[in-house]
Amino acid sequence: MDLGYGNPHQTPNLGQCMDPMVIAPSVLTANLAALAEDCQEAIDAGLHWMHLDVMDGNFVPNLTFGPPVIRQLRKALGPEPVFDAHLMIENAEACFQDYIDAGCNHLTVHVEAVKHLHRLVNAIRDGGASVGVVLNPGTPVEAALEVLTEVDLVLIMSVNPGFGGQSFIPTVEQKIKRLRAAIDEQVANGGRPVQIQVDGGVKAHNIAMLRSWGVTNCVVGSGLFNDRASVKTNLEAIHDALS
Repeated sequence: MDLGYGNPHQTPNLGQCMDPMVIAPSVLTANLAALAEDCQEAIDAGLHWMHLDVMDGNFVPNLTFGPPVIRQLRKALGPEPVFDAHLMIENAEACFQDYIDAGCNHLTVHVEAVKHLHRLVNAIRDGGASVGVVLNPGTPVEAALEVLTEVDLVLIMSVNPGFGGQSFIPTVEQKIKRLRAAIDEQVANGGRPVQIQVDGGVKAHNIAMLRSWGVTNCVVGSGLFNDRASVKTNLEAIHDALS
């Protein structure tokens, strides 16, 4: 499936290229000692988004990876997969271009961590990537509506970022539905289509429910990368649930 993202410095239109449901594997749950191999397994299974959880140890307590690792992963995987970087960092305004230059097609930034959100959103687009904003579970949806006409994607966190092993927070349902209504109204008035992405506790047993709420992009971690089955087998279970 060619999404037209062959040039990592060409801004993709995520709305126009949107599948009925994008499955974005979270590489953080892969084997980080064999990251390229696990990502290639996901690509071979038919997945073309790679969700890169970037944590700085300040905005969230854990520390993951940054542009040097992403650059090497891009070299290993080639130009095809979409690199979707979720920047859980406090200094995105100072370093966003480093992630674009490393090969990221899309950057999503936390409204809670950015001082000048509108300016950063436009700077990321000018820098050569598509752009999204993230809402933590306790952040009202209105924070995203302020820049809805400027973004390609809104990520709703269904767990608190930076902590593993959490359960899906069911109260995000109303937030998602309010966001879906706002996007539909924007599109009906000739505005930009915007993807709704959900991250946290997404698995085969609840992904169809998320689609019914209006979600178009799901980040899946341990539901894809685990010791119980291959990525291909786990993906088949997700597709069965969606069908």
